[in-house]
Amino acid sequence: EVQLVESGGGLVQAGGSLRLSCVASGFTFDDYAIGWFRQAPGKEREGVSCISSLDGSKYYADSVKGRFTISDDNSKNTVYLQMNDVAPEDTAVYYCAAGPHYHCGDSYLYQYRFDSWGQGTQVTVSS
Repeated sequence: EVQLVESGGGLVQAGGSLRLSCVASGFTFDDYAIGWFRQAPGKEREGVSCISSLDGSKYYADSVKGRFTISDDNSKNTVYLQMNDVAPEDTAVYYCAAGPHYHCGDSYLYQYRFDSWGQGTQVTVSS
């Protein structure tokens, strides 16, 4: 059974940093991409970042480029999202998801390609 567990969320002041973790079990990263998505209150869920084990490709939404960094540690089946210089508009529930055979090199993150999701971790940025 595929399971994804996020952690690392919390309350942080604007300009601060957080590191989110996504620990996967029940599958190996070799044939998957791991994506980070977020959903703010009253808004649709949006793609934030993605990393693919197939080719090492990465994706960042324009709103987080230069501030967020995605990385993985295959030995730990873990993907990280380092969030720097956070802003109040980054406040959301952050989810990680696994997408089989997905390359992250497109200019858009296709949510329908991700079929296993974690429960989410809340990130709140105070101004």
